[in-house]
Amino acid sequence: MRIKATIAYDGTDFVGYQVQPNGRTVQEVFERVLQKIHKGIVVKIIASGRTDARVHATGQVIHFDTALSLPPSAWQKALNVNLPGDIRVVEVCEVPADFHARFNAVGKRYRYIWSLEEVQLPFRRHYAVFMKGVQPDMAAMQQAATHLVGEHDFSAFCAANTSVVDKVRTIQSLTFEKHEQELHMIIEGNGFLYNMVRIIAGTLWEVGVGKRNIESVAYAVTNCVRENAGKTAPPQGLYLEKVWY
Repeated sequence: MRIKATIAYDGTDFVGYQVQPNGRTVQEVFERVLQKIHKGIVVKIIASGRTDARVHATGQVIHFDTALSLPPSAWQKALNVNLPGDIRVVEVCEVPADFHARFNAVGKRYRYIWSLEEVQLPFRRHYAVFMKGVQPDMAAMQQAATHLVGEHDFSAFCAANTSVVDKVRTIQSLTFEKHEQELHMIIEGNGFLYNMVRIIAGTLWEVGVGKRNIESVAYAVTNCVRENAGKTAPPQGLYLEKVWY
């Protein structure tokens, strides 16, 4: 059977989602647990997409194939008992054999969080980007965001070394919320390029603190040159929140 699982993880101690030779990854840890449950048989997982080092997820989706006949509740319990505390399975269901966590995804929501406190509590240092009392112009950030909503070529808003040729994506919504001394950016779209959300966050933050004007965002979208967008925001403020199918 094919199993779909929604997972959450604290990205602080991971070098990213995907298996790589230079450190601990979500995929490696999860697959090791599946191998244990399957008595040594290697079971591979497929995710909706990769996340970078120190990036978090509350709604990442994976799938894997198994010969074991366990109900979803048993899968959730077996996985969570064996997984380390920084990964949790929040939902499990059986899906058709043609379901694919990556290729069937039609949309994603990310959240980016800045801490605006004068003194950041140590408990939040891995989960929000500390801006030491800065109060950005949210209205300007929201106005600049309107230039990003819709279907565009986001070449200016992805890492220069990305191998993807087609950089056209659709952003359905991009909004900001103030939660006490935190500023949240919530972005939904049909897909995102490598570092796209973090570059958008960095660019709009520069608008909010007066380092760039609103029109420069529109220019970056139409000009499609990476240097015309802002800096890539730090990873610890980013959360993959939901994937739609």
